[in-house]
Amino acid sequence: MFKKLLVANRGEIACRVIRACKELGISTVAIYHESEPTARHVKMADEAYMIGTSPLDTYLNAERIVDLALQANVDAIHPGYGFLAENEHFAKLCEERGIVFVGPHWKVIELMGDKARSKEVAKRAGLPTVPGSDGILKDDIEALQVAKFVGFPVLLKASAGGGGRGIRICRDEEELRKNFESASREAEKAFGRGDLLLEKFIENPHHIEFQVLGDKYGNVIHLGERDCSIQRRNQKLVEFAPSLLLTPGKRAYYGELVAKAAKEIGYYSAGTMEFVADDSGNLYFIEMNTRIQVEHPITEMITGVDIVKWQIRIAAGEELRYKQEDIKFNGYSIECRINAEDPKKNFAPSIGVIERYYPPGGFGIRVEHAASRGYEITPHYDSMIAKLIVWAPQWEVAIDRMKAALETYEITGIKTTIPLLTKIMQEKDFRSGKISTKYLDEHPELFDYEELMQKEDFVAFISAAIVAFHGL
Repeated sequence: MFKKLLVANRGEIACRVIRACKELGISTVAIYHESEPTARHVKMADEAYMIGTSPLDTYLNAERIVDLALQANVDAIHPGYGFLAENEHFAKLCEERGIVFVGPHWKVIELMGDKARSKEVAKRAGLPTVPGSDGILKDDIEALQVAKFVGFPVLLKASAGGGGRGIRICRDEEELRKNFESASREAEKAFGRGDLLLEKFIENPHHIEFQVLGDKYGNVIHLGERDCSIQRRNQKLVEFAPSLLLTPGKRAYYGELVAKAAKEIGYYSAGTMEFVADDSGNLYFIEMNTRIQVEHPITEMITGVDIVKWQIRIAAGEELRYKQEDIKFNGYSIECRINAEDPKKNFAPSIGVIERYYPPGGFGIRVEHAASRGYEITPHYDSMIAKLIVWAPQWEVAIDRMKAALETYEITGIKTTIPLLTKIMQEKDFRSGKISTKYLDEHPELFDYEELMQKEDFVAFISAAIVAFHGL
């Protein structure tokens, strides 16, 4: 096992990795920007180094991070998610400098990071794929030819990258011609490449992803699926596991295909195969994420497998202790992303300082966060403050537990997604599982709410409660 590990990330995922290292007896090193010397991940680590004055450059400077790792006598680097997590050049640099990269081999990251090539790999491995272009489109003329063959509506998407950038839905020839250039420009700006693919657009799509775990000896298992359909601007907002769409038979069928595909490409570490699904539960492969996912805790909650610890163990050369038959799915788990955003203003970022911060707790409730009172929300990083996760033996109980937890989660000083999330937990279509990636667009009434508890109201509430208590 490693003696010392550097976490090349920040926020809740850095805290999550550090906690896993503490349980494994590994010393940790944190990095930080000059504006965050008191950040939670900095306080949790055994050592911490300020390596950047530019916020993004702190976590995107591969050379500087690896140089620091060597100076600190680090054995391994965990990239978390985002930043350099799926950067094959960073993983290759670690290998060249004699540091273990906690993730798959850089060649696999490179292969699966290209949507066109990954789709070809998926086809060869037997995974169903969405009908569309066989590779990168030459121009809008070829795009139109493919669109006529598969039928409108179609989806233009960037070959490299993700996060909703470079994606356009086209319902006719005019939209396709108009969107081709703008999607390519957006992809070029976001990923350095304007390459586009075209796929048949699935109406009322569900976003389903399968978690895989493999070691360096060819052993690969799947840990079931998650439903990530509730999104805003192609960014996930609510996830749950298992999905309500797949039967146990389909779960086993697709899970076997996913594990087989991962094994064929030589995949080790934690990874996620992402699919779009129709209302009948037919899955079509779209891409693979070669890193830990934001929503990994819900899979941990229903399987009992600590995915982050196994990432580290696998990187250190340990063999998986699980066979597929050992994985049992118990109950339901839901995750809500608590973002510093104002849903009423098209999810505009809410910048400011958290004045009060009280996360919920209790049986079946888990909070992954790096926030606290006095924590400053800046425009430099992702708007997610925390992840609220619940578990319960039944779906309805899990929803009610999440609703209660949201109602007792107090964050003041900034706007958050908590009021919207609370409304979702009460909405009948969500409770019955009638959802798709268009859920928020189809339920504008969810945005009609009052803040759960304003700062002044809360103070008055507490004061009244104290008076009432002493009067008993």
